[in-house]
Amino acid sequence: MRQQAIVGRPQPDNRPLPKRGRLHEAKRKLKKNWMLYVIIFPPVVYFLIWHYWPLYGVQIAFKDFMPARGIMASPWIGFDHFERYFNSFYFWRLIKNTVGISLYGLLVGIPLPILLALMFHELRFKRLRGLAQTISYAPNFISVVVAGGIILFFIRPETGVLNAIVKAFGGESINFLAEAKYFWHIVVWSDVWQGVGWGSLIYFAAMSGISPDQYEAAYLDGANKLQRIWNVTLPNILPTIVIISILSMGNILNVGFEKILLLQTGTNASASEVISTYVYKSGIQGAQYSFSAAIGLFNNVVTFILLILVNAFARRVGNTSLW
Repeated sequence: MRQQAIVGRPQPDNRPLPKRGRLHEAKRKLKKNWMLYVIIFPPVVYFLIWHYWPLYGVQIAFKDFMPARGIMASPWIGFDHFERYFNSFYFWRLIKNTVGISLYGLLVGIPLPILLALMFHELRFKRLRGLAQTISYAPNFISVVVAGGIILFFIRPETGVLNAIVKAFGGESINFLAEAKYFWHIVVWSDVWQGVGWGSLIYFAAMSGISPDQYEAAYLDGANKLQRIWNVTLPNILPTIVIISILSMGNILNVGFEKILLLQTGTNASASEVISTYVYKSGIQGAQYSFSAAIGLFNNVVTFILLILVNAFARRVGNTSLW
C-alpha cells in the first residue's frame, strides 16, 4: 500500500531545473565562492599551459618532424621510431638501468623516511626534535648542481673524504666515478641524503594525528614501546605509506636525469645511461625530435599502465588507493 504524504509538509521537487535556472544557480555559486575560484585559477592555468597544451606535440612521435615544415606539414611515418627504439642494442640497457636505479631507490627510500619519522615521533624534547628535523630536511633545498659538487668532494680519488678514510685504514684510493659498479650506490644514497628528511615530514604529520588514547590503551594493556609502534603507529599511518608507495611506483621509469648527467662519465656509461638522459641526448643534443618524442611517449604510457595496476592491487589488498 502506497504511503500517503503528510498533509501540509512540502514534498521535495526532484525535477531538473530548466536551462535558465541552471545558469542562474551556477552564477549564484560562482558569486558566493569567487575567492575559492580565484585561488584555484593559477594552478589550473599552469596545468593547462605546461601539461595539457604540450600534448598537441605528441603527434611528432608518429611523424618525420621537420622544424622548417612544422608539426602539421611533417609527413606521417607511423610506428617507425618505436620500432627503431625497440630493436636498438641499447634498449634493454636503458630499461635495466632505469628500472634498477628506481627499484633500488624504492627499497631504500620508502622505509628510511618512516624510520626517521618514528625516531622524531618518539623524541620528547621538542627543541632537539625541531633542530634534528631542520638538519635532516635542509639538504632537500640544495640545488642538484651544488649536490653534485658535494658528492664529488666526498668521492674524489685523491682528496675525497671517503678515500681519505680508506687510506687511513691502509687501503688504496678508489675512483668511484670511473667504475660502473659504484654508480647506482652513489645516485641512490645521495638521493636518500637529500630526500629522507623531507619525506619523513609526511609520515611525522600522519603520526601526529593519531589519538593519544590509543597509546594509553596499549600502555595499560602492557605493551612496550616497540609493541605500541607496531600495533598502533604503523597501522594508523599505513594508508599514507600505501599512497606514497603508489606515487613512487608511478615514477619508476622517470629517473631524474640532472644528477645522473652531472655524474656520468664515459667509463660508467654502462650503468649510468637511463631513459631520461638518452632522451636528452638524442632530442636536445642530437636534434632527433621525433625519435626522442617516441621514447618519451612510450615511457609515459608504460608509467600510466603501471600506476593503474599498482593502484588496483593496493585497493584489492588493503582497501587503500588513489582512486
